[in-house]
Amino acid sequence: MRGRFIVFEGGDSVGKSTQVERLRRWLEEHGVAHVLTRQPGGSPVGAELRRIVLDPASGHIDSRAEALIYAADKAQHVHEVIQPALDRGEVVISDRYVDSMIAYQGAGRALEIDDVARIAWWAVGDLRPDLTVLLDADPADAVATIEKKDRVEGAGIELHQRARHFFLDLAAQRPDEYLVLNARRTREELADEIAARVADLLAEDARG
Repeated sequence: MRGRFIVFEGGDSVGKSTQVERLRRWLEEHGVAHVLTRQPGGSPVGAELRRIVLDPASGHIDSRAEALIYAADKAQHVHEVIQPALDRGEVVISDRYVDSMIAYQGAGRALEIDDVARIAWWAVGDLRPDLTVLLDADPADAVATIEKKDRVEGAGIELHQRARHFFLDLAAQRPDEYLVLNARRTREELADEIAARVADLLAEDARG
């Protein structure tokens, strides 16, 4: 049986890492085999690409070149980490995936969104998540809390606002595939709602 693919999306500093870890613990407590990973940087090749694309020392990177770096990371990540785990029947939790690339490198960098989407989905072989958890917060508040910003975090609040609106538009178009949550709710409330949704997915598998 193919595993389940769960992705966490949202702006910077909205609490994705916290909720990813809480879901990981929930799966562990319930004896569910799982893999925890992230983009960019979820593979050895991806780790080097992550360093290049996020390090302020890399200087100016053309927006198209940046998008292609992210696409290369995703292609290797799916090939080396995500697809093998799904083939083993495990649950894969990824901190960011294709939506982030389209939101930041498309909407955020003001490239043609359809072009970026086509490249991104081609890179991952059109592998779609079973569930995308979108943690939503105003970037004016969230990004402002980051003291030492990487290249993307420091790209200006307008980029982050455009990315936020894109995330919300995507979720509105495909509500059955997204769980949209106010990131300013308590950590416990968020974790409980996420676990309940994942439990429903796993129950579907058990029922066959």
